[in-house]
Amino acid sequence: MSAPQPPTDRKSFRVAIVCALPHEADAVTLLFDQFWDDDRDHYGRADGDTNHYVTGRIGGHHVVLAVLPGMGNNSAAAATASLRSSYTNLKLAILVGICGGVPGIGDHDAFLGDVVVSKTIIQYDYGRQYPGHFAVKNTVEDSLGRANKDIRSLLAMFQTELMRERLQVEATTHLKHLQEGAKKKRRRANYQFPGTAKDALYDPNYAHRHREGCVVCADDPSVFCESASKASCVEVGCDLKAVITRERSMDRVNSGDFSPEIFIGRIGSGNTVMKSGEDRDCIADEHDLIAFEMEGAGSWDEVPCIVVKGIYNYADSHKNKGWQDFAAATAASVAKAILGRYAIHDGDRDTPSRNYHVPSIARTVSGNSFGNGTWINQGAVLGSLAYSDPARFLERTEDIGEQKWEKIINRWKRTNGCLNCGSGEHWERECQEFCGKCLYQGHKATWCNHPVRCLKCGEQGHIGEDCSDDA
Repeated sequence: MSAPQPPTDRKSFRVAIVCALPHEADAVTLLFDQFWDDDRDHYGRADGDTNHYVTGRIGGHHVVLAVLPGMGNNSAAAATASLRSSYTNLKLAILVGICGGVPGIGDHDAFLGDVVVSKTIIQYDYGRQYPGHFAVKNTVEDSLGRANKDIRSLLAMFQTELMRERLQVEATTHLKHLQEGAKKKRRRANYQFPGTAKDALYDPNYAHRHREGCVVCADDPSVFCESASKASCVEVGCDLKAVITRERSMDRVNSGDFSPEIFIGRIGSGNTVMKSGEDRDCIADEHDLIAFEMEGAGSWDEVPCIVVKGIYNYADSHKNKGWQDFAAATAASVAKAILGRYAIHDGDRDTPSRNYHVPSIARTVSGNSFGNGTWINQGAVLGSLAYSDPARFLERTEDIGEQKWEKIINRWKRTNGCLNCGSGEHWERECQEFCGKCLYQGHKATWCNHPVRCLKCGEQGHIGEDCSDDA
């Protein structure tokens, strides 16, 4: 199979990733499978669009990446509107980056490095200020509304235990690839897990301030001290006795590797950074929030979107920038895992070339289709299972193709082979992203809902052994 080709124009892009900060985008770019703009920008932009873009492929999706000129919902709204003016056929935008997390989500603890995914967004600082009371605008007219049906269906699937576990496994794999890629490219950011000892959650009533030697805040904890706000907990003398003890599941941290927990729920979006543990808990309890960020509300009405952000602090006054790079990496990894499960509509997918021949496929996907020194294709695995009747041999119905594919899978199960390519050298989850059944990128064969596709001619409904194409 020929290597994936870049789209001919902007209309072929269905997915966008938006980052508020350059270091968030740096993590995302490490998980692109290909770039379409290595030499130059081939796609341009619409008149009036002030954004600049990176284009490429992640799995089976052509993706355009944008970095906002500044933080906040206003900047996000303007940039996303410009994005939509240039890339008019976008079906999904993912806002990827870092956020402040709510430490207790339902009955579960959330830790630094975990990832939140938006089911809905609320702009918690948009409303009316009354004497002694702030009322958030949450009527039907003022509401940001629900995500569209396509996104709601996707998120509902991710809320099942099966799909959440799969998403977590795939995100962990992507995170390892990101970390390895960063080392290979000698990136300046440190995407390694900082360690549980550096994950400190202070009591929400325990203020981050100088304990002594400061004329501004040492004697009066209610006074804001700019110097303290820029200093670390060690520098201002925060007492470790005020750290809340929580148990972290050790199977999530194994030999230095980290498996991020994924939380799906309502995210609070505002134009101010949440830096108060008391206000965090009060607003989160009132609106049932799992995290705080600053761009989601601005993009929500412009394009169908999902917010995917890694927790780098607990939205309190205690400064902790040591988790920024790692949280950006976990968010990028979950975003790629989500895209791997975001099915491409039939009308949106690229049509494989008819110029299929086994040697070219072997070169393209040798890692997941070559085992024990022998090229493994669909027909070769069948062997004696091929039809002897010439009339049936040439039939191209999907039913026959599906029946034969089932026989292939059953044989691979009996031989403990990879259920995506048949190789005995790895498991399916370690196989490359090329689907052994439909030949598309972005998913594996056991998760494939598409008809079987012939390796030789590229048509659906039959396998290579039953193909009449002599090419």
